[in-house]
Amino acid sequence: MTNTKVSNNNPDKESIINKSVTKIKDNEIIKNKTTQNKKLTSQSKKPNKSIDDISNEIFSELISKKISLVKEIKDLEIKKNELNKDIESNFKGQSDNIAKRVKGFQEYLTGSLQNLSQNVEKLELVSQPIVVKPSPLDEKKEDLNKNKLVKVPALSETFKPDEQLIKSCFATFTEQPDFYSDPWKLRRSLDLKDIEVMDDWFFNMGGRGSLESRGSRQKNALLSAGLIAILGELYGDQFQTLILASQPERLGEWRRILQDSLGLTRDDFGPNSGIVLFERPEGVIERADRLEANEELPFIIVDAAETSVEIPILQFPLWLAFAGSNYEIYDDLELN
Repeated sequence: MTNTKVSNNNPDKESIINKSVTKIKDNEIIKNKTTQNKKLTSQSKKPNKSIDDISNEIFSELISKKISLVKEIKDLEIKKNELNKDIESNFKGQSDNIAKRVKGFQEYLTGSLQNLSQNVEKLELVSQPIVVKPSPLDEKKEDLNKNKLVKVPALSETFKPDEQLIKSCFATFTEQPDFYSDPWKLRRSLDLKDIEVMDDWFFNMGGRGSLESRGSRQKNALLSAGLIAILGELYGDQFQTLILASQPERLGEWRRILQDSLGLTRDDFGPNSGIVLFERPEGVIERADRLEANEELPFIIVDAAETSVEIPILQFPLWLAFAGSNYEIYDDLELN
């Protein structure tokens, strides 16, 4: 009652009281806001500290993983270097040998297929008339008392009439190689040891016999190329070279070396060409018989890797068998 009265009687005082009340309320609100802000700031600080701890833990884990990975990488590099050393020490040169064998077999196979296609094209489909030879029983028997003595020259004198020509070829073989000479001429040079071996084969063995291998197939083929060049000078197109080697890789090597040494092409290797390659001795014997039947001369060369020579081959007038050492034959078998 008194308050109302005062307010009714004194309005200024009432306004002052209202202002004071509002001021007190405002102060309380500000205090509440500050306390809330403090609480919020205190709450916000706590999670910030936990994030730093988590990030530090993550970084430490990453660093430890990095260290372990670097160590594993170093271990793997050491193992890699050890494997490379083992490969170089155990398989050094094998890839080259395999590549040579594959290349030789490819060349031999390509040449054989070409020769086969050429022979198929030359086949005569018309049937040939049968020629019946008279039996030896129908011939008149000669009187046994009229035997005539036939003088057979010694083997060492077979090439005596052509000694001057052969010696001149020997002289040209020791000169500088002529890489642009005509085909079937030797385009490489030979050393004095090769000349001595060839001289022995011509004038002591009479063109038939076994010679000690020169140590590798390449040297044997080069020496054979010199013999083929000389026989070409003596007999022209009336002789054919037959090479026996029981592996396609070996025949491919012979083809490649003779082709390079004599300036030949693939057409020079085939049944109707100057050089024929055989894997089996039966084919060599059959071909040599046909050449002699046609009044031509076979020249048979036996590779050093062949451990034996068939007896029928020894009946022909010109043959050369290279005798390889045990180590050379074993090494050749290992590569094949």
